[in-house]
Amino acid sequence: MQNNASLTSASFQFTLFTDYGPFRYLFFILCLLIYITIIFINVVVSMTICFVKSLHQPMYIFICCLCLNSLWGSAGFFPRFLMDIMSDRNFISRVSCFSQMYVIHTYVTHELTLLTVMAYDRYVAICHPLHYHSKMTFRMVVHLLTFAVVYPAFVVGTCLYLSSLLPLCGNKLHRIFCSNWSVVQLSCMDTTVNNIVGRLFIVSTILTPLFFVLYTYLRILVVCRRSSTEHRGKALQTCLPHIVTFVTYSFSLFCELSLSRLQADEINTVLIVVLSLEFLIIPPINNPLVYGLNLPQIRRAIFGVIWIHKQSKHTGTAIKH
Repeated sequence: MQNNASLTSASFQFTLFTDYGPFRYLFFILCLLIYITIIFINVVVSMTICFVKSLHQPMYIFICCLCLNSLWGSAGFFPRFLMDIMSDRNFISRVSCFSQMYVIHTYVTHELTLLTVMAYDRYVAICHPLHYHSKMTFRMVVHLLTFAVVYPAFVVGTCLYLSSLLPLCGNKLHRIFCSNWSVVQLSCMDTTVNNIVGRLFIVSTILTPLFFVLYTYLRILVVCRRSSTEHRGKALQTCLPHIVTFVTYSFSLFCELSLSRLQADEINTVLIVVLSLEFLIIPPINNPLVYGLNLPQIRRAIFGVIWIHKQSKHTGTAIKH
């Protein structure tokens, strides 16, 4: 048993990838186009916020971080996934597997902590508008972002370190990417400690942010109910993109958590692939589209940058002639 464990722990095999014949090229092209789209729209929104000084405000800085997180999570999944589509032997080394787990799991938790910070920003702006600038200072924004990034990274690192110590009795992962729970299930020994730490991880990095966001919006609804119709409309306009993003991501996260805790062998393969892709595709596309198209400040800034680029191009052409 030990020899088998030491042999299989060196690499893992994704069992969901099968030979689709010529269709693999179609899947590869579609996924590549999706990845390029994710990169393009997130880079456009984040670069616009970085270069337009009028957008150097807390809410837009948080949106920029949300787009950067989408790029981070996509980079941890799509390059390897595209390779696996075209490969006949879908093996991944232990180091690469744990690296992918770290990137995807930090993407998950960073998304939630950033949405939590954004909910707090909207709460202060709507419920305490007179004190907004005194509370949401540059130092406060830095502290919030530091916590939103460092704390999840530390917690995820701790969970994966404990998983890396487990001796494994197999190497087959019934997923399209490496996940911590799938690896823990391959262990030859008792995983009670890992289960306890995993539950603490879910409570501290997933459930707590979710309840905090719900609490802030409950307070916002109370304030809006007592306010005028005009104030209520403005509050809804500023909160709507965040609500759409939060609901979309919560649904995606619920599907992923449900998938990871069920017996993978008993679930339809197509369902596993669809839910996994939905979790890693919808939020990275949804975030920049919702904020880029619904917030007039970002929309005007994007079109302004495009117009300036066209004008400079026409000017350069005119000078050459």
